[in-house]
Amino acid sequence: MNETKFRLDGKHAIVTGGGSGIGNAIARTFASNGAFVHIVDIDEDAAKETVGTIESSSGSASYHRCDVANRSNVKEIFDEIISSNRIEILVNNAGIAHVGNVESTTEDEFDRVFSVNVKGVFNCMFACIEHMKKSGGGVILNMASIAASIGLEDRFAYSMSKGAVLAMTYATAKDYIDSNIRVVSISPARVHTPFVDGFLSKNYPGREQEMFDKLSQTQPIGRMGSPLEVADLALYLCSDEAGFVTGTDFPIDGGFLRLNT
Repeated sequence: MNETKFRLDGKHAIVTGGGSGIGNAIARTFASNGAFVHIVDIDEDAAKETVGTIESSSGSASYHRCDVANRSNVKEIFDEIISSNRIEILVNNAGIAHVGNVESTTEDEFDRVFSVNVKGVFNCMFACIEHMKKSGGGVILNMASIAASIGLEDRFAYSMSKGAVLAMTYATAKDYIDSNIRVVSISPARVHTPFVDGFLSKNYPGREQEMFDKLSQTQPIGRMGSPLEVADLALYLCSDEAGFVTGTDFPIDGGFLRLNT
């Protein structure tokens, strides 16, 4: 058995939204497998905490406060990182959630979801792709969602944004395959993150456990996923062992897309 599989030794990775949830798990998993992780997050305190966790386990990381929806801010931070590092991996994980249908979603809410979840991915790919072309290639991993592929109740704006992420993944993979840049996405179903706990506490006070169990059962496997399970898939997709993988999406959904009836 080859115990060195899926290592990222000597590689530099940018992980947006790496301060919490799935991004935090990806950052820690990459660092524990040899990568230097540059955590880009609008929440500087959360990013600092993730860096501290990584360094306490003998990993290497840095944090950078950045609003991915702001192109000039993204360019400034990415130029700073790229000036002294070859970036082999970009994980576009930063995003925001939204609950509502066409009628209940305000224009401001729609614009905010679009600016972070869609324009944010565009901004980060744009800021990094020329560098990857010049340095011989790389991997871009975008965080999509099962909401991109199936109708979910009261997730209109969020589904719109993740559908766009999926389309951008396919288009960018096609455009840069000759530059040795692989582009893939992951589509999680419900994953137990602090956002889920906050959502339940805000919307179902006193009924948190009941609603948590109900949401868990919407996955045929009977539970929510964990951030570390998503991170392990991300590790494979960004490793050399996935060198034949590009232009595709990977659901990690407990059977949600194919086994629900």
